[in-house]
Amino acid sequence: MAGLKKGGAQPLELCLHTRTRVLEISFDDGKRFELPSEYLRVYSPSAEVRGHGAGQEVLQTGKRHVAITAVEPVGQYAVKLVFDDGHDSGLYSWDYLYELGQGQADNWQAYLDRLEAAGASRDQ
Repeated sequence: MAGLKKGGAQPLELCLHTRTRVLEISFDDGKRFELPSEYLRVYSPSAEVRGHGAGQEVLQTGKRHVAITAVEPVGQYAVKLVFDDGHDSGLYSWDYLYELGQGQADNWQAYLDRLEAAGASRDQ
């Protein structure tokens, strides 16, 4: 969580771009991230994706064209994202979205490496 403010950055603006399937989020520390739906789906904080402990993660495949159909606020600390593949569990806290934004390049490469190692694809 390098760069995360003590107490957590707070979002100023959240915008879902449906045509490009990107969730844009701006934080009060000046950081702005454009997070693709596919990236958010494969890094869902849900137990279905992350498992219940280290080593229990479930590799998500075939998510290249997934889209977010709804962004639902959860209190003052998170949003629930609803995806068109039926996935709607997992709460994306502001801290988690910030962390995903900060680590996007490394996280994405790690995901592509896991897909390749598994002989899997973003398309199926």
